[in-house]
Amino acid sequence: MKIALMFSLLLIGMADVAACHDHSPRMEVLVNGAPVPTYFHKGTTYLEAIKGKEYEIRLTNPLGVRIAVALAVDGLNTIDARHTEARFGRKWVLEPYQSIVISGWQTNARQARRFYFTTEDRSYSAWLNKTKNLGIISAAFFKEKIRLVQPEPILSAVPESPQAGSPHRHKDQSRAEAAGAAEMQSKGMEEKGASLDSPSEYAATGIGDRIHHEVESIYMDLEDQPFAAFNLRYEFRPALVRLGVIPPLISRDPLIRRENARGFRDSTFCPEP
Repeated sequence: MKIALMFSLLLIGMADVAACHDHSPRMEVLVNGAPVPTYFHKGTTYLEAIKGKEYEIRLTNPLGVRIAVALAVDGLNTIDARHTEARFGRKWVLEPYQSIVISGWQTNARQARRFYFTTEDRSYSAWLNKTKNLGIISAAFFKEKIRLVQPEPILSAVPESPQAGSPHRHKDQSRAEAAGAAEMQSKGMEEKGASLDSPSEYAATGIGDRIHHEVESIYMDLEDQPFAAFNLRYEFRPALVRLGVIPPLISRDPLIRRENARGFRDSTFCPEP
């Protein structure tokens, strides 16, 4: 079954689809098929990134109408790796009451490359030299305009937009496919001894294994403003601790260990070493 994505023109791709009858749009990050827990702290929603782990993004449409979702990872559109305003970017399209799972960067009309958590210096954004918005996953949900007469499909050229860039897929394909020639990392590699000020200790997203994911362009007329939008910040555990999002492990923090020290416990004699 096919789903969709969009630009002003639209793309349709193969993805997991499931019925949904909830009343709220959702964006969830999945690892091994299960949602990753989130933490709300000082107005921001965080999740813990695990270095080397592949992840997916599940988008859910709660409405009885078709919608389109602009989805960006590290500030880059997951369809063409551009950085634009949400209304000008290409979008994934969801049928009424459906959920789709996006597993990676769309590199051409038939393939995608998996998302996985890595370090800033080994990220897809670093390879593209677009590192301004690392560590964030964003989704903006747009409703389709309801018209009495639907326009005919447009499958050729669309007007150029300075914000959105060229809609021709072959240009995006050659740029994104070139990323395959650069082996940016060994997955799950842990850098030893780096400080929290090093780019190797902050989370970003890499471009991983190829998967089959067919897309095609379709026409879709959307409302100008999104009806919902989400931002998820992701960080490795040490950064979440440093930000105060989650508490440190007692065994790794000597001061907390000392604060939890207690006096007498039942004992008969002193043990010998």
